[in-house]
Amino acid sequence: MALLCLFTVVASCGDRQDTSYKAVIADPLLFSSTVKNLNDIVLENNFPPMVAARNYVYATIAAYECVAAGDTSYQSLSGQIRHMPSMPVPEGDEIDFSLAALLAMVKVGNAVTFPEGSMMEYHAHLLKMADSLGMSRRMRKQSLAFSDTIAAAILTWSKGDNYLATRGASRFNVLDSPGRWMPTPPMYATGLEPHWMNIRPMVMDSAAQFKPQRPPRFDMDDKSGIYYMALMEVKHTVDSLNEEQKHIADFWDDNPFKMNVTGHVMFATKKFSPAGHWMNIVGIAGKKAGADFNTTVAAYAKTAIALFDAFISCWDEKYRSRYIRPETVINTTIDQEWRPYIQTPPFPSYTSGHSTISSAAAEVMTGFFGDQLAFTDTSLLEFGIANREIRSFRNAAQEASISRLYGGIHYRFDLDAGNKSGGRLGAFIDQKIKMKN
Repeated sequence: MALLCLFTVVASCGDRQDTSYKAVIADPLLFSSTVKNLNDIVLENNFPPMVAARNYVYATIAAYECVAAGDTSYQSLSGQIRHMPSMPVPEGDEIDFSLAALLAMVKVGNAVTFPEGSMMEYHAHLLKMADSLGMSRRMRKQSLAFSDTIAAAILTWSKGDNYLATRGASRFNVLDSPGRWMPTPPMYATGLEPHWMNIRPMVMDSAAQFKPQRPPRFDMDDKSGIYYMALMEVKHTVDSLNEEQKHIADFWDDNPFKMNVTGHVMFATKKFSPAGHWMNIVGIAGKKAGADFNTTVAAYAKTAIALFDAFISCWDEKYRSRYIRPETVINTTIDQEWRPYIQTPPFPSYTSGHSTISSAAAEVMTGFFGDQLAFTDTSLLEFGIANREIRSFRNAAQEASISRLYGGIHYRFDLDAGNKSGGRLGAFIDQKIKMKN
């Protein structure tokens, strides 16, 4: 809400048509601030990373479909995403498609988050701002009506993705056998979203389309074997971190719900999830590249699609291999008091989720903005973590990946496999989804 107040608001103009509103409504920074509004709500309500990605994908696709309806240089995702139905045709001769995109995104974002109505104050503020900036009542009414038809179509479509069915699915059963994942301190929580591989993908043919190679065999007896060497690399890395490595680990930690335990006191601290971090990067990169409103919306939507499918792909492997975390093995066989630098999340190790989703997002964003766009990532400044200078999207993905080794929560082979499968997925999405005619 505070971001909207940065705009200069003029007196209400009633039905008087004034084109001055266009510079504000079609400002890509306004769209980015709207995504940030959704991002903040996702953060405050503790959505897990993969659920957050679902929130972003439907909201940004709704915005994109409004853009595509009003700009013949863009094409609908209907037909490109096989199960996506045709979108409503605009009705009216005075639709502002930028306003419609903003309103549709907020309406869908409001519906897929909670508490109910959490974004509708922002929705009303956008309409009031359009009025104050001189948009006619007729145009506001037609733009709102069109945005509502798109939002309704997207929400109806979203209900077929198996999300509700997975809410009532059986809980994950821990297998107490060598090499299998066990809950980790301090929460010892059960495996998070063990049925996420059953969510309907956007572009992939199936959750297993980019299935990685099998992880190394768990073997603590062979001291020169792949597993044992990888385990000791984790321990030695954490035990000898330098300040730069600590900064990388902290910057890409992206733990949306870190549990802090001091004696008998427990409290949580929140940051953006990996998906939320990449949504921020889209806005930063779009601004650095000088992208216009429509390009910015398209970049958000395509990146969100990559994040969404990447979580499905990664979770398919996580709960297939059910691989044990380094922390568990080190605590039970080497040092009971050892802890990773960042907190181990509550799900199996192989493959690395951040490596997978970051590589997928980086490929899609490289397709939009090229592989030479350097930028300052300011995403974590609001959490007291210093900025990082990023050379390219692929550089960002590699940093996000290696941060998991520095943090002590993943083996290097988790990272390598995640990078490979996520990169292949991102390239596949970039090739399959064509937004520009």
